[in-house]
Amino acid sequence: MRTPYSLVPSTLVLPSLEFPSLFSSHSAAAHSKNAKMGKGYSAVIASNPYIVGSFACIGGGLFGLDISSMAGVLSNDHYKNQFGNPGSNAQGAIVASMPAGSFVGALVVSYLGDKIGRKKTIIISGWIWVIGSILQCASVNRGMLCAGRVISGISVGLASAAVPLYQSEVTAPAVRGRFVSMQQWSITWGILIQYFIQFGCSYINGVASFRIPWGLQMIPAIVLSLGMLFFPESPRWLVDHDREEEALTILADLHGGGDPNDDLVQLEFAEIKEQVRFERTEGAKSYMDLLKPGVFRRVGLGASLQMWSQLSGMNIMMYYIVYVFQGAGLTGTRGNLIASSIQYVLNVAFTIPAIIYIDRWGRRPLLLAGTFLMGFWLFLVGGLQGGFGEWGVVDGSRIWVINDHDSITKGVIVCSYLFVSSFAITMGPVSWTYPAEIFPMRVRAKAVSFSTAANWLFNFALAWAVPPGLSTIAWKTYFIFGTFNFAAFIHILFCFPETAGRTLEEIEEVFAQGHIFTAWKVKRDVGKKTLRDVVEKDNDSHEADYPEKA
Repeated sequence: MRTPYSLVPSTLVLPSLEFPSLFSSHSAAAHSKNAKMGKGYSAVIASNPYIVGSFACIGGGLFGLDISSMAGVLSNDHYKNQFGNPGSNAQGAIVASMPAGSFVGALVVSYLGDKIGRKKTIIISGWIWVIGSILQCASVNRGMLCAGRVISGISVGLASAAVPLYQSEVTAPAVRGRFVSMQQWSITWGILIQYFIQFGCSYINGVASFRIPWGLQMIPAIVLSLGMLFFPESPRWLVDHDREEEALTILADLHGGGDPNDDLVQLEFAEIKEQVRFERTEGAKSYMDLLKPGVFRRVGLGASLQMWSQLSGMNIMMYYIVYVFQGAGLTGTRGNLIASSIQYVLNVAFTIPAIIYIDRWGRRPLLLAGTFLMGFWLFLVGGLQGGFGEWGVVDGSRIWVINDHDSITKGVIVCSYLFVSSFAITMGPVSWTYPAEIFPMRVRAKAVSFSTAANWLFNFALAWAVPPGLSTIAWKTYFIFGTFNFAAFIHILFCFPETAGRTLEEIEEVFAQGHIFTAWKVKRDVGKKTLRDVVEKDNDSHEADYPEKA
């Protein structure tokens, strides 16, 4: 049985294996040259997988900050007075302006990610966020507020596509899912931190109660942009741009303790070069490549998974949890805010098991369990709301509300908590991990940006549609999203193959197996290679290209 390279110890000796000249002389010269000219990043940081794999996640935290920056002001009278007491449609438009900008930002990554690199794209996203935060903090009307949120959204769109892309290309396959899923964890931390800032500032009497939290949002973005200067660029991007010496040095620092001749480094370097060489034979990169056989299937999987993550109903529980708990009969402002904060704490806590075990449990089991459970909890919430609620007026607004049924109110709140916990441990982290790892190198930036754009397109639509939905069809809204979850369960069961534990290059063989509608038939050892396998294949390729003369 072959051992995947991610599990081969770096001290392994293969005496019968001779590396082609591609590695030995090239790697020594590359390492020496980079040592003299300076690397443009901190080798100490690059050598620590937990730092290099997690720091960029601050970009995900920006999205979390935005979510609770809105959720925390929905019951703030100073916010309502400043912006003309927005109704359900107007409030939906204000919230939706951020994902509208994110949709644009995610699409721009397809160009920036390939043109200037993953690292610089993340740095740019941080500075754009600072501009958006300044505008929001200073906003005096809805137009200025929406403009600031659109600009902040562009930043979030850039980061949400570039960060998982970067993480997937700099982390080892054995822990890749763990670090890419930390993107979701950082989102939950952003939600939690900003919500408690909003909660504390709600005691301030005046517009400072919402301006201070909006202004403080820029601090993490500044840390992100300055901190990324000390991090390496993606070695896969460097190889694709004919900067192999830098790529090998970075791989050595990332996965080999600085040794470019380490077996694991040599294997990954060989696989990257082989994949890039193969992809270049297929012609220049273009958006039409996304429609090619084999790639189009994966574009559909990546985009649909991001779509399902939005249609799961998590937006209701994040953006509009105040409205949800009002409908459940929890009408006191302070009590509502406290109950909401518990759900944000659960969101953070239940993402941790997924981060630790996502590579052991696999992507498919988490997605299947998550979609089924989320559908169940939402149907239960809808049933309780429909069976015990009635139309009423709360804080001047007509809503469907449960009155004088304390046990039912508590039941709805508990089901909401269980829904959020189910999302946090399953769909939340996997929806970022899976699209970042399934695409070939030549289209990865474009395909990931397209998938992430699908996320923001549905985020935009739902952020706008949910408030009017809750004010018109009320409890039936939960049945709609519950049905979406069960539809996602069926789609994932038939069409999503397992990708855990493989290098990005080995995942190519997973999709080469076919099984478009029988994904469960793809075994978890498909595609895994040893160093000997890759070198022998590379030698065979060279012999085919340059046959000896008879």
